[in-house]
Amino acid sequence: MTFLCISCEFKGVEFLRYCKAEGNQVFLVTAKDTEHSPWPRDVIDDIFFMEEVEHGTWNMEHFIAGLAYFMRSHKVDRIVALDDFDVEEAAELREHFRIPGMGQTTARHFRDKLAMRMKAAEAGIRVPAFTALFNDEEVRQFTERVAPPYMVKPRFEAAAKGIRKVGSADELWRAIHDLGENRHSHLAEQYRPGDIFHVDTLSLDSKAIFTSVAQYLSTPWDVAHGGGIFRSVICEHGGADEKALLKHNAEVMKAFGMKYSATHTEFIKSAEDGQFYFLETASRVGGAHIAEMVESATGINLWGEWARIESAVANGTDYKLPKAKKLYGGIINSLSRHRHPDTSAFNDPEIAWRLDKVHHVGFIVVSDKRERVLALLDDYAQRISADFHAQMPG
Repeated sequence: MTFLCISCEFKGVEFLRYCKAEGNQVFLVTAKDTEHSPWPRDVIDDIFFMEEVEHGTWNMEHFIAGLAYFMRSHKVDRIVALDDFDVEEAAELREHFRIPGMGQTTARHFRDKLAMRMKAAEAGIRVPAFTALFNDEEVRQFTERVAPPYMVKPRFEAAAKGIRKVGSADELWRAIHDLGENRHSHLAEQYRPGDIFHVDTLSLDSKAIFTSVAQYLSTPWDVAHGGGIFRSVICEHGGADEKALLKHNAEVMKAFGMKYSATHTEFIKSAEDGQFYFLETASRVGGAHIAEMVESATGINLWGEWARIESAVANGTDYKLPKAKKLYGGIINSLSRHRHPDTSAFNDPEIAWRLDKVHHVGFIVVSDKRERVLALLDDYAQRISADFHAQMPG
C-alpha cells in the first residue's frame, strides 16, 4: 500500500518508521521550514516540501493540483494527518480523490471545538455551557444564564493556543470586539475550575483496544498563560477516575464516529459537583511527549501502533496489539534558562527518559507505585523551579 503522510511540523517520526516496517510505500508532504529537520529519510520514499504553509494552513488549491499530478504515476491508498492542524486538509484530500478514511464531516468533530461541543451535547455527553459567537442575541442570552468567568477559545487551534479568560460579561464583549471579523472562528465557554485529565486511545473496528488515562498536575492552559511547569501522571489502575473516564471516552468516540485511529481526549472533573465534563478531542497522538510517557509505563508506542493499525486496515489484514504493562508513569518538562542544562544531579533509578532539547529540561519517571511517581514529580518541580525554570516573555 502507498501512504501519503501530511505534517505541517516536524512530527510523527515513529509513525513513518513503523508504517515502512509494515511493507508500505511512505511519502511525506511537509512545510518547507522543516526541510533540515531530522526526518527518517531512510524509510521515506520521497519528501515534498511546500512553501505555502502558514500557521498550519495549507494552500489547498495548490495541494490538490500537486497531488493530482503525483497520482498520475502513483496510486495513493491512504492519507494520514500526523498533526492536529492537518486533520481537515487530509479529510478534504480524501474526499476530493475518493480515498478511504475519515471524511470532512467526521473530521470536524476532531478539529473544530464548536462542532465537537455541539455533537457531544447532542449525544447527551456533559460539556461546560458554551455558545457560538455568530449572533449577538445568542451571546447575550448566554451571559444571562451562565455566570462568569468565561473562556474565549479559537475553534481550530491546538493545545492552549489563543485561549483567553475573561471575568465578566463586559469583558467578554470587549474580547469579542477585539476579534473583529474573526469572531466566527471562536466560541465562549463557561470556566469550570477542576482537575483536567487526558485519555489517549488506539481504536480499531469502532472500539478502543488500548487506553491510557492520566491527569495533568498543571494544566496546559496554566502552563501556556502562567509560565508554569508541565506535569502529568497516569491515574490509578482500576480506580474510580479511570473507570469513569474509560466509559466517557467510549461515549465520545461512538458519538463522533471514530472507527480507527489514535486519539487524545481531554475531560475536566468539576471542583463544584465532582462530575466529568468533556472538553475536546483530536484524532492524533497527544503532544508534549505524552506518547513517551505512555510508552515508558505501558510498552505501547502510540505512534507505531497507530501506523500498524492504519496499515492493517488498508491491507485488510489482522492487527494484534502487543501486551501492555501496567506501570505508573509521570512526565515533567519546562523551559530552561540554560541553553544546555546540566541534569546529572537527577539520577533516580526511576528516570526512564530525559528531554534533549535546547533551553528545555524534562524527565519521565516510571514505577510500580503511583505514590513514588507523584513524590518524584513534586521533588523535581521544586528543583527545576529553583535551578532551571524560565518562561516566555509575556
